[in-house]
Amino acid sequence: MTPFGARVRQIRQRQGLSLQEFASRLGVSSAYVSALEHGKRGRPTFALVQGVIHALGVIWDEADELVKLADLSDPRVVIDTAGLEPAATLLANRLARDIRELDAETLARLGAVLDASPRAP
Repeated sequence: MTPFGARVRQIRQRQGLSLQEFASRLGVSSAYVSALEHGKRGRPTFALVQGVIHALGVIWDEADELVKLADLSDPRVVIDTAGLEPAATLLANRLARDIRELDAETLARLGAVLDASPRAP
């Protein structure tokens, strides 16, 4: 599941919307919504994100959060380390190799390190 998909599902369920009701509002099939929530559709397009925001009726902070999460929700990430330090290539390859073995606590700690970096979003 991607961060965007998880948040959409959380909001949808909080509002008491079934998969079918939400899909109908969005104008897509329930299978598509399920794939979207589970991260099997790739990064959502801007138009789809806007449709989700409208279908869920969210505004301001929640809408902004969904836009940001959509940008960080590509389940097939490519990390280009060309021209960077060898340590960057090593880290990228180790992360690609080992990410499936990392527990939620470790992922949160790694995220905190990135959040503390000067370029954190």
